[in-house]
Amino acid sequence: MTTTADALTDPRSSVRLRAVMALGTAADPADLELLLERCAVDPDLQVREALTWSIVRLPAELTVPRLVEQLHRPEAQARSQAIHTLSKIRDASVYPAVAEALGDPDPGVARTAWRAAALLAPERERPALARRLARELGTGDRERRLALSRALASLGADVAGPVLTEAAERRGDAVREHVADTERLLADPDAGSALAVERARREMALGRGKRASG
Repeated sequence: MTTTADALTDPRSSVRLRAVMALGTAADPADLELLLERCAVDPDLQVREALTWSIVRLPAELTVPRLVEQLHRPEAQARSQAIHTLSKIRDASVYPAVAEALGDPDPGVARTAWRAAALLAPERERPALARRLARELGTGDRERRLALSRALASLGADVAGPVLTEAAERRGDAVREHVADTERLLADPDAGSALAVERARREMALGRGKRASG
C-alpha cells in the first residue's frame, strides 16, 4: 500500500503533485512539517506551487512562525520557498525577516526576497526599500535585472521614481540603462517580456562585438 510519504517522494512529479493536492484539500495542521520538508527538496516548480497552496490553506498563526524559521535553513530552496509562501499569506509583520534576505548569497533567494519585500513592506518602509533595491541596479544577468525592475516597479512611481532618477544621475551607463528599463515597466507593467527579449538581443550583439574585436 502506497503511503502519503511514499507518494511525496515518488520520482514522477504527477504522483507527487496529486499527493500534495490531497494534503492541501484536507488542510490538516498535522501535515505542516511534512509540507515544509518537501518545499526544501522537491525539484518540480508545479509541485512547489502546490506545496505553497497547501501551506497557505492552513491557519496562519501556525504557518507563519514556522515559515520564518525556514529562512535560516542552509538549503537555498527552503529559504526561497518560505519567502514565496510568506508573500502569498501577506502578513506584513514578517517584513523585517524577509528584508534580511534581500542580500541572500543565493541569487534565486535574493530575487524572491525582492518580490516579497515589495509586496509586504509597510507604507513607511517602502522608500527605504526602494533605496535598498536601487543599490543592485546595473548588476547581474538579464534575469536578475528584470526581477529587480519588477520589484521596484511594484513599489509604484511615487516611491520608486525619485530613487531611479537619483540613480540615473549619479551612476554609470549600466545603471542608466537599467533605470530606463525599470521606468518602462513603471509605465507599462506588461512590458516585462519585451524587456527580457530586448536585453537578450543587446547581450548577443555585445558578445558578437567582443568576438569581432578580439
